[in-house]
Amino acid sequence: MKKQLPKGLYAITAENFSNGRDNISVIKEMLDAGVKVLQYRDKYKTKLEKFKQCEQIRKLTLEYGAFFVVNDDIDIAFAVASDGLHLGQDDLPIFNARKIVGDDIVIGISTHLPAQALAAQEQGADYIGVGPIFKTFTKDNVCTPVGFDYLDYCVKNIKVHKVAIGGIKLANIRQICKFNPESICMVTEITSSSNIKETVKQALEEIDDSN
Repeated sequence: MKKQLPKGLYAITAENFSNGRDNISVIKEMLDAGVKVLQYRDKYKTKLEKFKQCEQIRKLTLEYGAFFVVNDDIDIAFAVASDGLHLGQDDLPIFNARKIVGDDIVIGISTHLPAQALAAQEQGADYIGVGPIFKTFTKDNVCTPVGFDYLDYCVKNIKVHKVAIGGIKLANIRQICKFNPESICMVTEITSSSNIKETVKQALEEIDDSN
């Protein structure tokens, strides 16, 4: 049976927004706090540096029983046997990525427009990123926030798993929960927190209370 992306909280690494801590130490805290879906995203390291970190993360996520997604790097995802691969609109098409990683790896893609969401669904994406909902500074050249209208459209019209993403904090997570996407992504709210355990706990409680 093919793997499926678990519902609920979806965490992403952001070493540049981790208060001087490296990805591995932050990930250990995330996993200890109960994070069950983790995406590795790093736009600034060399391929080898990313591969070495992903090797460590794969071991940790297996130990904790967490779902591990690699962002962009198809070769690294395949090499470490991650659970998932996340693509952007400018990355290799889903069909071609699938030929490389095979059927065992879940493939998701970022979307910002209805046409992109529909195309992703038609092309065999297992899940889509829906956003950015709010303004975010975790990546360079981020598109304009899509707001609640696009999230509402995807929830009502797209059948594959939806991950709301972009500027989501504890202060606004309830607004996202009202739309009931399968997953809610948080990045810097967790990575930059001085108390990751408490931040994750609060996020999980907000999501659980909405279900």
